Amino acid sequence: MKNVPDADFLIFDLGNVIVDIDYQKSLDLIKKELPDYHHDKVDQFYLTEFHKKYEKGEINSEKFREEVRDYFEKDWNDEKVDDIWNSLLKNIPAERIDLISKLKDKYRLGILSNTNEIHIEAVYNMLRKDFQLDNFDPLFQHVFYSHEMGMSKPSPEIYLSMVEQLGTKPERVVFFDDLEANVKGAKSIGIQAVHVTGPQIIFDYLKHV
Repeated sequence: MKNVPDADFLIFDLGNVIVDIDYQKSLDLIKKELPDYHHDKVDQFYLTEFHKKYEKGEINSEKFREEVRDYFEKDWNDEKVDDIWNSLLKNIPAERIDLISKLKDKYRLGILSNTNEIHIEAVYNMLRKDFQLDNFDPLFQHVFYSHEMGMSKPSPEIYLSMVEQLGTKPERVVFFDDLEANVKGAKSIGIQAVHVTGPQIIFDYLKHV
């Protein structure tokens, strides 16, 4: 008998699971805009407190842009901040959308992503341009964004909240994420978590579905 996931829900991270991203591209772009003595700041950007707050929806996009300008000591306009911030987003491979469409007949599908308002609007623009979709609602029954939930991975509380909202047990969920810490966070509450270490992982895992 072919192995298929013994679960009711398949939940996917966005970055490097559904949407290809490149953090280094974004950091390199910022460095080009700054003198050398600020490059250490660039490398620490994703660890800043204001970034963590934005990811959890504790500050809005306007405040985030102000914090970016203050942090890098630049008077970039909003569009410039957004362009740099979204430069890590590459594309959504069509084969992943095809896979999701195929899975809908057998599982309930969802997204759980650490993200923010600026990124999500850019991702939705990609969906409109490439797939004629306004958002993920036609593909996924459940969408969980950190900035809307007020919490972020890998904290156990975000997984517990998701499972509660799904109305299921952790062991009935398979979760795909590209970061080891997030996989461990999901496993800590009993979710079947899969570490997506390359673009073929989800296809190999789900090849018998």
